[in-house]
Parts: sequence; structure tokens; C-alpha cells
Amino acid sequence: MQDFKQILAIETSDELCSTAIMLTEDSFAEMNFQKKFVHSEKLMPMISDLLKNADTELDHVGAIAVSMGPGSFTGLRIGLTIAKGLSVGRNIPIIPVPTFNALAFQLVANLPNDIEFIIANNANINEIYYAKYKSKNRSYKVIAETSLLDKSEFNLIDNSGVLHFGNYSIEKTQFKSSSPNAIAIAKWAYIFGKDLVNFEHDLLEPNYLKDFVVRKK
Repeated sequence: MQDFKQILAIETSDELCSTAIMLTEDSFAEMNFQKKFVHSEKLMPMISDLLKNADTELDHVGAIAVSMGPGSFTGLRIGLTIAKGLSVGRNIPIIPVPTFNALAFQLVANLPNDIEFIIANNANINEIYYAKYKSKNRSYKVIAETSLLDKSEFNLIDNSGVLHFGNYSIEKTQFKSSSPNAIAIAKWAYIFGKDLVNFEHDLLEPNYLKDFVVRKK
């Protein structure tokens, strides 16, 4: 416990704008704002208020964990840009966190053991981001890695008897959990991210899984 370094976490992959500070292995503070298109306006003030309310400061932070996608291109860029700014200014390493794995880790805390589940989020009108997992002793096993699928291809996959999470589904048994809270980002980084600690800021890019295309009307 004496070697524990506080982890500041950022989640901006979807509508949820979330930041958290993991103070110890057992305590944290978190702030969330659920609304579209507010990340650039809200995130920095939220981080400032979070540190103040948690009675800590950036000098005590040992790492910044940031959600890397897939997800909203704009949201991911905002989150990573702010993480890089804070990292460079205070020489704090960044831990890049795969968004779907962090969400899976958050979900299994409330799932029975050996339950299969998928996460399916809209990518655009024709495609989705998709991954499949199995709960294992309060953690998860990856069955299908996060990938970009055409919706028609996804509809052919046999997911009968499998729990569905995310914001895309063709069934009524859907749970809309489409992005993790920032504390899940911090906890994932603490447990799984020790080998991902990164000072090479120029090399860090969000995991878009697809090319950015400007569409003309």
C-alpha cells in the first residue's frame, strides 16, 4: 500500500464524460456528466473540481489512465489530448486503456460466473464495434476481440442466450451500458496496465478501428 500511486482516469468514448481519481486500492472519487457534445467544455473543470474535492493534486498522481476506444472520434481525441497535456506538464506517464475491456471489467462485478456477454456499439449507420466476453471470477475472458463489423454480419452471429450490452441491438434484451465509468478505467489500469505505462506521448493515438472519413452532403 505504501507504494501505491494515485491514478487519474478519463473516459470520453461516448456520451458519458467521466473522470475519477483512485486514491488507494480501496478508495476513489469520481465525477460524471451524461450529455452529448460537452466533453471539451466540461472535462477540464471536472478534473479540477475532482482533485479539489478529493483533497489531492496532480503532484500526487502517479499515472493518468485514459480510455482509448473504440468510440466517438471527437470524444476520444478530447480525452487523450487533455491526458497528454497534463502528462507533459507534470511528467506523469499515461496508461492507455482499451475501452471495451474496461467496460467488460466493470460489468462482471455484477454478473454470475461463466456468463457470456457481448458489447455492441454503433460506429456509423452501417457498422458496429463488437466484442464478446465471458465472466470469470469477477474478471473476464475475451472470446472475440474488439472489432468493426458490418451490421448485417453481426445479425448473422448466433448470440442466443448471451447478454447484450451497448447501444446497438436487434433484440429487446439489451442493456444500454455503452461505456465504462472513469473509475473502471482506473481500476483496469491498476490491475492490467502495468506493462502499458507510456511516456511516448507522440506515439499514442486512439484506437478508432476505422478510418476517419469526411463526408460531403
